[in-house]
Amino acid sequence: MLCPFCGNDETKVTDKRDSKNETRRRRECLKCGKRFTTHENIVPVEIFVIKKDGRREAFNREKLKNGIIRACEKRPVASEVIEQAVSYIEERLKQHGNEVSSEIIGELVMKQLKKIDKVAYIRFASVYREFEDIDDFKKEIKEVR
Repeated sequence: MLCPFCGNDETKVTDKRDSKNETRRRRECLKCGKRFTTHENIVPVEIFVIKKDGRREAFNREKLKNGIIRACEKRPVASEVIEQAVSYIEERLKQHGNEVSSEIIGELVMKQLKKIDKVAYIRFASVYREFEDIDDFKKEIKEVR
């Protein structure tokens, strides 16, 4: 850390305070002895989704949540369970880096819905996998059982 007064790069931390969104450090320059304060903020990892057609789109947590809510519509699924699933999926996506394919997101959603509610899973799978006829539904239902 460079001293803003003399430009020296040797400083020591004399006090540190953590808050919810930042860390405040009180520093002292080892050359001129003057003190100054720095604030550190966590920069969130921005995730981009690579769509099937190759477009890049910023990840949208609400879009993910709305898709899961739509699949769970009129099903006995608590909103807390949906929120936990969304958080779980978002954490897994962060482990993949800055860019994630929409296929990975779809598979993670299906995996979570399969655990939460089988009907919601079938609903989501029918849209995600673009079911064309009743045989596609039968095949997926057989796999769920």
